[in-house]
Amino acid sequence: MVVLNQLYKYTALQSSFGVNNVCLVAGRPYTLNLKELIHYYVEHRHEVILRRTEFELKEARARQHILEGLIIALDHLDAVIALIRASKDVESARQGLMDNFQLSEIQAKAILDMRLQRLTALERDKIVEEYQRIVELIARLEAILADRSLRVQIIRDELAEVRDKYGDERRTVIEMDSDEFSDEDMIPREDVVITISHQGYIKRTSLDEYRTQGRGGVGSRGVSKGDDFTAHLFVASTHDYILVFTHSGQVYWVKGYQIPEGAKTARGRAIQNIIQMDKDDPVQAVVNVQNLEDEDFVQNHFLVMATEMGIIKKTPLEAFSRPRQNGIRAITFNDGDRLLDVRLTNGDNDIILAVRSGRAIRFHESQVRAMGRTAAGVRGISLDDEQDRVIGLVCVSRQNSDLLVVSEKGYGKRSAFEDYRITNRGGKGIITMNITDKTGILVAIKEVVDTDDLMVVNKSGMVIRMPVAAMRVMGRATQGVRLIRLQEEEDGVVSVAKVEKVEGEAEDELLNEVLPDNLPLNGHAENEESEDADAPLA
Repeated sequence: MVVLNQLYKYTALQSSFGVNNVCLVAGRPYTLNLKELIHYYVEHRHEVILRRTEFELKEARARQHILEGLIIALDHLDAVIALIRASKDVESARQGLMDNFQLSEIQAKAILDMRLQRLTALERDKIVEEYQRIVELIARLEAILADRSLRVQIIRDELAEVRDKYGDERRTVIEMDSDEFSDEDMIPREDVVITISHQGYIKRTSLDEYRTQGRGGVGSRGVSKGDDFTAHLFVASTHDYILVFTHSGQVYWVKGYQIPEGAKTARGRAIQNIIQMDKDDPVQAVVNVQNLEDEDFVQNHFLVMATEMGIIKKTPLEAFSRPRQNGIRAITFNDGDRLLDVRLTNGDNDIILAVRSGRAIRFHESQVRAMGRTAAGVRGISLDDEQDRVIGLVCVSRQNSDLLVVSEKGYGKRSAFEDYRITNRGGKGIITMNITDKTGILVAIKEVVDTDDLMVVNKSGMVIRMPVAAMRVMGRATQGVRLIRLQEEEDGVVSVAKVEKVEGEAEDELLNEVLPDNLPLNGHAENEESEDADAPLA
Protein backbone atom coordinates (compact mmCIF):
# COMPACT_ATOMS: atom_id res chain seq x y z
CA MET A 1 0.00 0.00 0.00
CA VAL A 2 2.86 2.37 0.77
CA VAL A 3 4.47 1.71 -2.64
CA LEU A 4 1.11 2.26 -4.34
CA ASN A 5 0.62 5.57 -2.50
CA GLN A 6 4.08 6.70 -3.60
CA LEU A 7 3.24 5.83 -7.22
CA TYR A 8 0.03 7.83 -6.90
CA LYS A 9 1.90 10.84 -5.56
CA TYR A 10 5.04 10.87 -7.71
CA THR A 11 3.90 9.39 -11.05
CA ALA A 12 1.07 9.83 -13.55
CA LEU A 13 -0.71 6.76 -12.18
CA GLN A 14 -3.19 9.22 -10.68
CA SER A 15 -4.07 12.57 -12.24
CA SER A 16 -6.32 15.36 -11.07
CA PHE A 17 -8.63 17.18 -13.46
CA GLY A 18 -10.63 20.25 -12.63
CA VAL A 19 -14.33 20.13 -13.55
CA ASN A 20 -15.87 23.42 -14.70
CA ASN A 21 -19.62 23.21 -15.19
CA VAL A 22 -19.94 26.65 -16.78
CA CYS A 23 -21.62 26.08 -20.16
CA LEU A 24 -23.04 28.24 -22.94
CA VAL A 25 -26.81 27.88 -23.12
CA ALA A 26 -28.40 29.83 -25.97
CA GLY A 27 -25.23 31.87 -26.17
CA ARG A 28 -25.12 32.77 -22.47
CA PRO A 29 -22.85 31.22 -19.79
CA TYR A 30 -24.52 29.25 -16.99
CA THR A 31 -23.25 27.03 -14.16
CA LEU A 32 -25.19 23.79 -14.50
CA ASN A 33 -25.84 20.93 -12.13
CA LEU A 34 -25.79 17.29 -13.21
CA LYS A 35 -29.48 17.17 -14.14
CA GLU A 36 -29.18 20.34 -16.19
CA LEU A 37 -26.05 19.04 -17.90
CA ILE A 38 -27.90 15.88 -18.98
CA HIS A 39 -30.94 17.91 -20.13
CA TYR A 40 -28.93 20.27 -22.31
CA TYR A 41 -26.82 17.41 -23.65
CA VAL A 42 -29.99 15.61 -24.82
CA GLU A 43 -31.26 18.84 -26.38
CA HIS A 44 -27.93 19.22 -28.15
CA ARG A 45 -28.22 15.67 -29.50
CA HIS A 46 -31.72 16.52 -30.80
CA GLU A 47 -30.27 19.51 -32.62
CA VAL A 48 -27.44 17.41 -34.07
CA ILE A 49 -29.92 14.81 -35.35
CA LEU A 50 -32.15 17.49 -36.85
CA ARG A 51 -29.28 19.10 -38.72
CA ARG A 52 -27.92 15.75 -39.84
CA THR A 53 -31.34 14.56 -41.01
CA GLU A 54 -32.02 17.78 -42.93
CA PHE A 55 -28.68 17.41 -44.70
CA GLU A 56 -29.32 13.74 -45.55
CA LEU A 57 -32.83 14.62 -46.78
CA LYS A 58 -31.43 17.30 -49.05
CA GLU A 59 -28.90 14.86 -50.52
CA ALA A 60 -31.55 12.14 -50.95
CA ARG A 61 -33.93 14.46 -52.80
CA ALA A 62 -31.14 15.60 -55.11
CA ARG A 63 -30.32 11.97 -55.91
CA GLN A 64 -34.02 11.19 -56.42
CA HIS A 65 -34.25 14.01 -58.97
CA ILE A 66 -31.31 12.62 -60.99
CA LEU A 67 -32.66 9.07 -60.88
CA GLU A 68 -36.05 10.27 -62.18
CA GLY A 69 -34.27 11.82 -65.20
CA LEU A 70 -32.32 8.62 -65.88
CA ILE A 71 -35.50 6.54 -65.75
CA ILE A 72 -37.19 8.91 -68.27
CA ALA A 73 -34.21 8.56 -70.57
CA LEU A 74 -34.28 4.75 -70.35
CA ASP A 75 -38.04 4.73 -71.03
CA HIS A 76 -37.39 6.75 -74.25
CA LEU A 77 -34.00 5.31 -75.07
CA ASP A 78 -34.25 5.31 -78.93
CA ALA A 79 -35.53 8.89 -79.08
CA VAL A 80 -32.85 10.07 -76.67
CA ILE A 81 -30.07 8.37 -78.69
CA ALA A 82 -31.39 9.82 -81.96
CA LEU A 83 -31.56 13.31 -80.43
CA ILE A 84 -28.02 13.11 -79.15
CA ARG A 85 -26.64 11.83 -82.51
CA ALA A 86 -28.44 14.63 -84.37
CA SER A 87 -27.07 17.37 -82.10
CA LYS A 88 -24.01 19.28 -83.29
CA ASP A 89 -22.53 19.75 -79.80
CA VAL A 90 -23.08 18.97 -76.11
CA GLU A 91 -24.93 22.19 -75.41
CA SER A 92 -27.49 21.64 -78.20
CA ALA A 93 -27.97 18.01 -77.01
CA ARG A 94 -28.59 19.12 -73.40
CA GLN A 95 -31.02 21.78 -74.55
CA GLY A 96 -32.81 19.27 -76.80
CA LEU A 97 -33.28 16.83 -73.92
CA MET A 98 -34.66 19.59 -71.71
CA ASP A 99 -37.10 20.76 -74.39
CA ASN A 100 -38.32 17.38 -75.66
CA PHE A 101 -38.58 15.42 -72.38
CA GLN A 102 -39.25 18.20 -69.84
CA LEU A 103 -36.04 17.54 -67.97
CA SER A 104 -34.07 19.88 -65.78
CA GLU A 105 -30.55 20.93 -66.62
CA ILE A 106 -29.17 18.66 -63.89
CA GLN A 107 -31.12 15.68 -65.26
CA ALA A 108 -30.03 16.40 -68.85
CA LYS A 109 -26.38 16.62 -67.80
CA ALA A 110 -26.68 13.29 -65.89
CA ILE A 111 -28.10 11.62 -69.03
CA LEU A 112 -25.26 12.92 -71.19
CA ASP A 113 -22.71 11.74 -68.57
CA MET A 114 -24.25 8.26 -68.36
CA ARG A 115 -21.99 5.44 -69.62
CA LEU A 116 -23.23 3.14 -72.39
CA GLN A 117 -23.11 0.06 -70.08
CA ARG A 118 -25.96 1.51 -68.08
CA LEU A 119 -28.24 1.13 -71.11
CA THR A 120 -28.50 -2.61 -70.48
CA ALA A 121 -31.63 -4.10 -68.92
CA LEU A 122 -29.70 -5.13 -65.78
CA GLU A 123 -28.40 -1.63 -65.18
CA ARG A 124 -31.91 -0.27 -65.70
CA ASP A 125 -33.21 -2.54 -62.93
CA LYS A 126 -30.47 -1.28 -60.59
CA ILE A 127 -31.46 2.31 -61.25
CA VAL A 128 -35.10 1.52 -60.49
CA GLU A 129 -34.14 -0.28 -57.23
CA GLU A 130 -31.97 2.63 -56.16
CA TYR A 131 -34.85 5.00 -56.87
CA GLN A 132 -37.19 2.97 -54.67
CA ARG A 133 -34.62 2.96 -51.80
CA ILE A 134 -34.24 6.72 -52.10
CA VAL A 135 -38.01 7.17 -51.90
CA GLU A 136 -38.13 5.07 -48.72
CA LEU A 137 -35.17 6.95 -47.25
CA ILE A 138 -36.84 10.28 -47.89
CA ALA A 139 -40.02 9.10 -46.20
CA ARG A 140 -38.02 7.96 -43.11
CA LEU A 141 -36.03 11.19 -42.91
CA GLU A 142 -39.20 13.26 -43.14
CA ALA A 143 -40.73 11.17 -40.35
CA ILE A 144 -37.68 11.81 -38.13
CA LEU A 145 -37.98 15.54 -38.66
CA ALA A 146 -41.67 15.42 -37.79
CA ASP A 147 -41.59 13.04 -34.77
CA ARG A 148 -39.51 13.82 -31.59
CA SER A 149 -39.94 10.30 -30.21
CA LEU A 150 -38.09 8.89 -33.23
CA ARG A 151 -35.19 11.24 -32.50
CA VAL A 152 -35.14 10.11 -28.85
CA GLN A 153 -34.90 6.49 -29.99
CA ILE A 154 -32.02 7.38 -32.30
CA ILE A 155 -30.20 8.99 -29.35
CA ARG A 156 -30.65 5.79 -27.31
CA ASP A 157 -29.48 3.56 -30.15
CA GLU A 158 -26.39 5.65 -30.82
CA LEU A 159 -25.40 5.70 -27.13
CA ALA A 160 -25.88 1.93 -26.95
CA GLU A 161 -23.67 1.54 -30.01
CA VAL A 162 -20.93 3.60 -28.34
CA ARG A 163 -21.31 1.51 -25.18
CA ASP A 164 -21.01 -1.75 -27.09
CA LYS A 165 -18.02 -0.53 -29.06
CA TYR A 166 -16.02 1.15 -26.29
CA GLY A 167 -17.59 -0.28 -23.13
CA ASP A 168 -14.64 -2.37 -21.94
CA GLU A 169 -13.89 -2.68 -18.24
CA ARG A 170 -12.80 0.64 -16.76
CA ARG A 171 -9.08 0.82 -16.04
CA THR A 172 -9.28 3.97 -13.92
CA VAL A 173 -11.30 5.12 -10.94
CA ILE A 174 -13.07 8.45 -11.05
CA GLU A 175 -13.62 10.12 -7.68
CA MET A 176 -15.57 13.26 -6.88
CA ASP A 177 -12.79 14.57 -4.66
CA SER A 178 -9.41 12.95 -4.08
CA ASP A 179 -7.46 14.32 -1.14
CA GLU A 180 -3.76 14.93 -1.47
CA PHE A 181 -1.57 12.23 0.00
CA SER A 182 0.01 13.20 3.28
CA ASP A 183 3.37 12.10 4.62
CA GLU A 184 1.50 9.56 6.75
CA ASP A 185 0.28 7.75 3.63
CA MET A 186 3.90 7.23 2.56
CA ILE A 187 4.89 5.50 5.81
CA PRO A 188 4.43 1.72 6.20
CA ARG A 189 2.51 0.34 9.16
CA GLU A 190 4.93 -1.63 11.32
CA ASP A 191 5.46 -2.34 14.98
CA VAL A 192 8.39 -0.54 16.58
CA VAL A 193 9.89 -0.22 20.03
CA ILE A 194 9.51 3.31 21.36
CA THR A 195 11.81 4.31 24.20
CA ILE A 196 11.86 7.45 26.32
CA SER A 197 14.84 8.03 28.58
CA HIS A 198 14.89 9.43 32.10
CA GLN A 199 16.21 12.75 30.77
CA GLY A 200 13.53 12.99 28.08
CA TYR A 201 15.14 11.56 24.92
CA ILE A 202 12.81 9.65 22.64
CA LYS A 203 13.33 7.34 19.66
CA ARG A 204 11.75 4.44 17.82
CA THR A 205 13.64 1.27 16.96
CA SER A 206 12.83 -1.76 14.85
CA LEU A 207 11.55 -4.63 16.97
CA ASP A 208 14.01 -6.96 15.24
CA GLU A 209 16.96 -5.26 16.99
CA TYR A 210 15.88 -6.79 20.31
CA ARG A 211 16.75 -10.49 20.15
CA THR A 212 15.26 -12.97 22.56
CA GLN A 213 17.55 -14.17 25.38
CA GLY A 214 17.14 -16.59 28.25
CA ARG A 215 16.07 -15.67 31.78
CA GLY A 216 19.02 -14.70 33.94
CA GLY A 217 21.25 -13.43 31.12
CA VAL A 218 23.33 -10.27 31.48
CA GLY A 219 21.48 -8.53 28.65
CA SER A 220 22.68 -6.64 25.60
CA ARG A 221 23.77 -3.04 25.46
CA GLY A 222 20.93 -0.56 25.15
CA VAL A 223 21.53 3.14 25.76
CA SER A 224 23.46 4.66 28.64
CA LYS A 225 24.64 8.25 28.55
CA GLY A 226 26.06 9.30 31.89
CA ASP A 227 23.29 9.27 34.45
CA ASP A 228 20.56 8.82 31.82
CA PHE A 229 18.68 5.54 31.36
CA THR A 230 15.57 4.16 29.65
CA ALA A 231 12.48 5.08 31.67
CA HIS A 232 9.67 4.10 29.26
CA LEU A 233 9.74 1.29 26.72
CA PHE A 234 6.72 -0.02 24.80
CA VAL A 235 5.68 -1.40 21.44
CA ALA A 236 3.39 0.57 19.10
CA SER A 237 2.56 0.94 15.42
CA THR A 238 4.03 3.78 13.38
CA HIS A 239 0.45 4.98 12.73
CA ASP A 240 -0.75 4.85 16.35
CA TYR A 241 -1.53 7.96 18.36
CA ILE A 242 0.89 8.16 21.27
CA LEU A 243 -0.62 9.99 24.26
CA VAL A 244 2.18 11.34 26.44
CA PHE A 245 1.34 12.14 30.08
CA THR A 246 3.68 14.20 32.27
CA HIS A 247 4.24 14.40 36.03
CA SER A 248 2.09 17.53 36.26
CA GLY A 249 -0.90 15.81 34.63
CA GLN A 250 -0.63 17.31 31.13
CA VAL A 251 -1.26 15.14 28.07
CA TYR A 252 0.21 15.59 24.58
CA TRP A 253 -0.28 13.77 21.27
CA VAL A 254 2.26 12.48 18.73
CA LYS A 255 2.02 9.96 15.89
CA GLY A 256 4.37 6.98 15.99
CA TYR A 257 6.05 7.86 12.68
CA GLN A 258 6.75 11.41 13.96
CA ILE A 259 9.14 9.98 16.53
CA PRO A 260 12.68 9.94 15.07
CA GLU A 261 14.15 6.55 14.25
CA GLY A 262 17.33 5.44 15.93
CA ALA A 263 19.45 2.38 16.64
CA LYS A 264 19.10 0.50 19.91
CA THR A 265 22.23 2.15 21.27
CA ALA A 266 21.34 5.66 20.05
CA ARG A 267 20.31 8.27 22.55
CA GLY A 268 17.39 9.61 20.54
CA ARG A 269 16.07 13.14 20.29
CA ALA A 270 14.89 15.48 23.03
CA ILE A 271 11.14 15.08 23.32
CA GLN A 272 10.73 18.86 23.65
CA ASN A 273 11.87 19.13 20.01
CA ILE A 274 8.92 16.96 18.95
CA ILE A 275 6.21 17.95 21.44
CA GLN A 276 5.69 21.45 22.77
CA MET A 277 6.03 20.49 26.41
CA ASP A 278 7.83 22.02 29.37
CA LYS A 279 11.37 20.62 29.75
CA ASP A 280 10.93 20.71 33.56
CA ASP A 281 7.84 18.48 33.32
CA PRO A 282 9.14 14.94 32.55
CA VAL A 283 7.18 12.17 30.87
CA GLN A 284 5.47 9.83 33.33
CA ALA A 285 3.17 7.61 31.24
CA VAL A 286 2.39 6.85 27.61
CA VAL A 287 -0.66 5.23 25.99
CA ASN A 288 -0.87 4.24 22.34
CA VAL A 289 -4.29 4.33 20.63
CA GLN A 290 -4.82 3.04 17.10
CA ASN A 291 -7.55 5.47 16.05
CA LEU A 292 -9.02 8.55 17.71
CA GLU A 293 -11.47 9.20 14.85
CA ASP A 294 -13.60 6.14 15.62
CA GLU A 295 -16.51 7.60 17.64
CA ASP A 296 -17.75 4.25 18.89
CA PHE A 297 -14.28 3.33 20.16
CA VAL A 298 -13.54 6.61 21.98
CA GLN A 299 -16.98 6.71 23.60
CA ASN A 300 -16.74 3.16 24.97
CA HIS A 301 -13.15 3.21 26.22
CA PHE A 302 -11.60 4.97 29.18
CA LEU A 303 -8.24 6.14 30.47
CA VAL A 304 -7.59 4.98 34.03
CA MET A 305 -4.96 7.07 35.85
CA ALA A 306 -3.16 6.29 39.09
CA THR A 307 -1.02 8.61 41.22
CA GLU A 308 1.91 7.78 43.49
CA MET A 309 -0.19 8.47 46.60
CA GLY A 310 -2.82 5.88 45.67
CA ILE A 311 -5.43 8.06 43.92
CA ILE A 312 -7.20 6.58 40.92
CA LYS A 313 -9.33 8.27 38.27
CA LYS A 314 -11.29 7.14 35.19
CA THR A 315 -12.04 9.48 32.25
CA PRO A 316 -13.70 8.63 28.88
CA LEU A 317 -11.22 8.46 26.00
CA GLU A 318 -13.51 10.80 24.07
CA ALA A 319 -12.26 13.65 26.29
CA PHE A 320 -8.79 13.10 24.78
CA SER A 321 -9.83 12.52 21.15
CA ARG A 322 -9.17 16.08 19.92
CA PRO A 323 -5.39 16.60 19.82
CA ARG A 324 -4.07 20.04 20.70
CA GLN A 325 -0.58 21.20 19.92
CA ASN A 326 0.02 22.64 23.38
CA GLY A 327 -1.56 19.72 25.25
CA ILE A 328 -4.37 19.71 27.82
CA ARG A 329 -4.76 18.91 31.53
CA ALA A 330 -5.66 15.29 32.27
CA ILE A 331 -5.90 15.26 36.10
CA THR A 332 -5.76 17.57 39.12
CA PHE A 333 -3.51 16.56 42.04
CA ASN A 334 -3.55 16.95 45.78
CA ASP A 335 -0.50 18.57 47.38
CA GLY A 336 2.68 16.51 46.97
CA ASP A 337 1.15 13.98 44.59
CA ARG A 338 1.99 13.30 40.96
CA LEU A 339 0.90 11.05 38.10
CA LEU A 340 2.21 7.48 38.15
CA ASP A 341 0.65 5.56 35.25
CA VAL A 342 -2.22 5.59 32.75
CA ARG A 343 -4.01 2.61 31.16
CA LEU A 344 -6.59 2.22 28.40
CA THR A 345 -9.67 0.16 29.44
CA ASN A 346 -13.03 -0.92 28.01
CA GLY A 347 -15.04 -0.13 31.15
CA ASP A 348 -15.20 -3.75 32.38
CA ASN A 349 -11.67 -4.47 33.60
CA ASP A 350 -10.29 -5.44 36.98
CA ILE A 351 -7.71 -2.99 38.32
CA ILE A 352 -4.63 -3.92 40.35
CA LEU A 353 -2.48 -1.35 42.16
CA ALA A 354 0.85 -2.30 43.79
CA VAL A 355 3.12 -0.40 46.19
CA ARG A 356 6.86 -0.47 46.90
CA SER A 357 6.46 -2.50 50.07
CA GLY A 358 5.19 -5.49 48.04
CA ARG A 359 1.41 -5.22 48.53
CA ALA A 360 -1.30 -5.16 45.84
CA ILE A 361 -5.03 -4.55 45.75
CA ARG A 362 -7.55 -5.76 43.15
CA PHE A 363 -10.99 -4.21 42.51
CA HIS A 364 -13.42 -3.88 39.59
CA GLU A 365 -13.31 -0.83 37.38
CA SER A 366 -16.99 -0.14 38.06
CA GLN A 367 -16.03 1.03 41.56
CA VAL A 368 -14.50 4.12 39.94
CA ARG A 369 -17.08 6.34 38.26
CA ALA A 370 -16.21 8.22 35.07
CA MET A 371 -15.01 11.77 35.73
CA GLY A 372 -14.07 14.85 33.73
CA ARG A 373 -10.54 15.68 32.66
CA THR A 374 -9.78 18.08 35.49
CA ALA A 375 -11.21 15.94 38.31
CA ALA A 376 -8.85 14.74 41.08
CA GLY A 377 -10.07 11.13 41.37
CA VAL A 378 -10.76 8.83 44.34
CA ARG A 379 -8.60 6.66 46.64
CA GLY A 380 -7.51 3.35 45.12
CA ILE A 381 -5.11 1.95 47.75
CA SER A 382 -3.96 3.04 51.20
CA LEU A 383 -0.23 3.53 51.88
CA ASP A 384 1.67 2.30 54.95
CA ASP A 385 3.72 5.43 55.56
CA GLU A 386 5.01 8.59 53.93
CA GLN A 387 7.83 6.71 52.18
CA ASP A 388 5.55 4.14 50.58
CA ARG A 389 4.39 4.86 47.03
CA VAL A 390 2.35 3.17 44.32
CA ILE A 391 4.68 1.66 41.69
CA GLY A 392 2.33 0.11 39.14
CA LEU A 393 -1.14 -0.07 37.65
CA VAL A 394 -2.53 -3.11 35.82
CA CYS A 395 -5.91 -3.38 34.09
CA VAL A 396 -6.72 -7.05 33.63
CA SER A 397 -7.95 -7.42 30.04
CA ARG A 398 -6.80 -10.83 28.71
CA GLN A 399 -7.97 -14.32 29.57
CA ASN A 400 -5.52 -16.83 31.09
CA SER A 401 -3.12 -14.02 31.94
CA ASP A 402 -0.92 -13.72 35.02
CA LEU A 403 0.48 -10.91 37.10
CA LEU A 404 4.22 -10.38 36.70
CA VAL A 405 6.07 -8.48 39.42
CA VAL A 406 9.68 -7.25 39.22
CA SER A 407 11.90 -5.97 42.03
CA GLU A 408 14.66 -3.41 42.00
CA LYS A 409 17.46 -6.00 42.20
CA GLY A 410 16.29 -7.88 39.10
CA TYR A 411 14.06 -10.55 40.64
CA GLY A 412 10.63 -11.34 39.28
CA LYS A 413 7.86 -13.91 39.14
CA ARG A 414 4.44 -14.72 37.76
CA SER A 415 1.36 -15.24 39.93
CA ALA A 416 -2.16 -16.20 38.93
CA PHE A 417 -4.73 -13.42 39.13
CA GLU A 418 -6.97 -15.83 41.06
CA ASP A 419 -4.53 -15.44 43.96
CA TYR A 420 -5.67 -11.79 44.27
CA ARG A 421 -9.23 -11.71 45.52
CA ILE A 422 -11.44 -8.83 44.46
CA THR A 423 -12.02 -6.29 47.25
CA ASN A 424 -13.28 -2.75 47.55
CA ARG A 425 -10.98 0.03 46.45
CA GLY A 426 -9.19 2.02 49.12
CA GLY A 427 -7.89 -0.92 51.20
CA LYS A 428 -4.28 -1.90 51.91
CA GLY A 429 -4.29 -5.04 49.78
CA ILE A 430 -2.36 -8.31 50.21
CA ILE A 431 1.23 -9.50 49.69
CA THR A 432 2.30 -9.82 46.06
CA MET A 433 6.06 -10.35 46.56
CA ASN A 434 8.24 -11.15 49.54
CA ILE A 435 10.41 -8.05 49.73
CA THR A 436 13.92 -8.46 51.25
CA ASP A 437 17.26 -6.67 51.05
CA LYS A 438 18.29 -9.12 48.32
CA THR A 439 15.27 -8.38 46.11
CA GLY A 440 14.98 -4.66 46.80
CA ILE A 441 11.71 -2.77 46.65
CA LEU A 442 8.99 -3.58 44.13
CA VAL A 443 9.43 -1.51 40.92
CA ALA A 444 6.96 -2.87 38.33
CA ILE A 445 3.88 -5.03 37.79
CA LYS A 446 2.63 -6.26 34.39
CA GLU A 447 -0.17 -8.39 32.99
CA VAL A 448 1.42 -11.17 30.89
CA VAL A 449 0.63 -14.39 29.02
CA ASP A 450 2.91 -17.16 27.74
CA THR A 451 3.12 -15.65 24.25
CA ASP A 452 4.57 -12.37 25.56
CA ASP A 453 8.21 -11.43 25.77
CA LEU A 454 9.61 -9.39 28.64
CA MET A 455 12.08 -6.53 28.27
CA VAL A 456 13.95 -5.38 31.38
CA VAL A 457 16.10 -2.25 31.46
CA ASN A 458 18.46 -1.28 34.27
CA LYS A 459 20.07 2.03 35.23
CA SER A 460 23.33 1.25 33.43
CA GLY A 461 21.45 0.91 30.14
CA MET A 462 21.56 -2.88 29.83
CA VAL A 463 18.49 -4.42 28.18
CA ILE A 464 17.45 -8.07 28.28
CA ARG A 465 14.56 -9.62 26.39
CA MET A 466 13.25 -13.01 27.46
CA PRO A 467 10.14 -15.12 26.88
CA VAL A 468 7.53 -14.96 29.64
CA ALA A 469 6.93 -18.67 29.14
CA ALA A 470 10.40 -19.31 30.65
CA MET A 471 9.09 -18.12 34.03
CA ARG A 472 6.72 -20.55 35.69
CA VAL A 473 3.72 -19.42 37.75
CA MET A 474 4.58 -19.14 41.46
CA GLY A 475 2.88 -18.18 44.69
CA ARG A 476 2.21 -14.56 45.62
CA ALA A 477 4.56 -14.34 48.60
CA THR A 478 7.67 -15.90 47.00
CA GLN A 479 10.74 -13.90 46.06
CA GLY A 480 10.83 -15.12 42.47
CA VAL A 481 13.79 -15.81 40.18
CA ARG A 482 16.58 -13.68 38.80
CA LEU A 483 15.53 -11.93 35.57
CA ILE A 484 18.63 -9.83 34.93
CA ARG A 485 22.12 -10.05 36.43
CA LEU A 486 23.25 -6.65 37.74
CA GLN A 487 26.93 -5.89 37.23
CA GLU A 488 27.27 -3.14 39.84
CA GLU A 489 26.04 -2.80 43.41
CA GLU A 490 24.31 0.53 42.79
CA ASP A 491 22.66 -0.70 39.60
CA GLY A 492 18.94 -1.52 39.57
CA VAL A 493 15.93 -2.17 37.35
CA VAL A 494 14.22 1.00 36.15
CA SER A 495 11.89 -0.11 33.35
CA VAL A 496 9.95 -3.25 32.44
CA ALA A 497 7.88 -3.75 29.29
CA LYS A 498 6.11 -6.64 27.62
CA VAL A 499 6.23 -7.18 23.84
CA GLU A 500 4.73 -9.70 21.44
CA LYS A 501 7.07 -12.31 20.05
CA VAL A 502 8.38 -11.83 16.52
CA GLU A 503 8.40 -14.82 14.17
CA GLY A 504 11.85 -16.08 13.32
CA GLU A 505 13.78 -14.20 16.00
CA ALA A 506 17.08 -15.83 16.91
CA GLU A 507 18.33 -16.14 20.44
CA ASP A 508 21.59 -14.44 21.35
CA GLU A 509 23.80 -17.37 22.29
CA LEU A 510 26.71 -15.21 23.47
CA LEU A 511 24.61 -13.40 26.04
CA ASN A 512 22.46 -16.35 27.05
CA GLU A 513 23.77 -16.97 30.56
CA VAL A 514 20.80 -18.75 32.14
CA LEU A 515 20.64 -19.65 35.81
CA PRO A 516 19.71 -23.28 36.65
CA ASP A 517 16.04 -23.58 37.54
CA ASN A 518 16.83 -25.37 40.81
CA LEU A 519 19.33 -22.78 42.10
CA PRO A 520 18.17 -21.56 45.55
CA LEU A 521 17.82 -17.81 45.98
CA ASN A 522 18.82 -16.25 49.37
CA GLY A 523 18.32 -19.55 51.14
CA HIS A 524 14.82 -20.30 49.88
CA ALA A 525 13.59 -22.45 47.04
CA GLU A 526 11.83 -20.65 44.19
CA ASN A 527 8.45 -22.14 45.09
CA GLU A 528 8.61 -21.43 48.80
CA GLU A 529 5.61 -19.40 49.92
CA SER A 530 4.75 -17.47 53.07
CA GLU A 531 2.33 -19.15 55.45
CA ASP A 532 0.21 -16.02 55.75
CA ALA A 533 0.18 -15.20 52.02
CA ASP A 534 -3.59 -14.82 51.90
CA ALA A 535 -3.87 -12.73 55.03
CA PRO A 536 -4.70 -9.06 54.43
CA LEU A 537 -2.34 -6.52 55.92
CA ALA A 538 -3.64 -4.21 58.59
